[in-house]
Amino acid sequence: MSRVSLLKAIRILDRPVFTARELSAVSAHSFSSVSQSLKRLAREEMVTQIKKGLWADIHSPQFSPLVVINFLLSRHRTYLSFVSALHLHGMVSQIPQVITLASTAHSQVIRTPVGVYSIHQITPSFFGGFDWYQGKGGFLIAEAEKALVDCLYIASRKGRRFASFPELTFPEGFKKAKAFGWVGRISDRRLRVSVRSKLEHLLAGDSG
Repeated sequence: MSRVSLLKAIRILDRPVFTARELSAVSAHSFSSVSQSLKRLAREEMVTQIKKGLWADIHSPQFSPLVVINFLLSRHRTYLSFVSALHLHGMVSQIPQVITLASTAHSQVIRTPVGVYSIHQITPSFFGGFDWYQGKGGFLIAEAEKALVDCLYIASRKGRRFASFPELTFPEGFKKAKAFGWVGRISDRRLRVSVRSKLEHLLAGDSG
């Protein structure tokens, strides 16, 4: 596959993150041919391989490491949550070094050239409370209330992880009732009680 044909196929997709199979479909070239051409472009630093079969044009003004989120797990939906989402909602000021995600997939860490993605498993019944991010990029992000409850959910299951929040700030639009509503959807009673207790403690500190 020629360089010109590959670049044309990338322009047709019109987004900074794409798979080799997508390019194969729009270009009518074989997957093998597309993959070899992508590797040549990568050597020229025109594209970057995120992981096997997944590529990005990191020079595109549309690109950010967060745009990759939707493509990391092909069989599971994933959304930005925990500390990463709290930061975008203005609730924590420190920029997280690891991008934290919630999914029904098994917990795992995916290291890529554009960032480290830490995926935390939550139950399907608790998977919700997210929407498309309104800023740059097209990715799913937890609402402020759900991002906080997600943190407490993991903290109650895995001890010290997400157990403390230095300089946690509650935005004016933060809805306490919505946060407690998500706590009520946790099916495991022991876990639900633990998360509720942690949330009450945080909110008491805010009101004090």
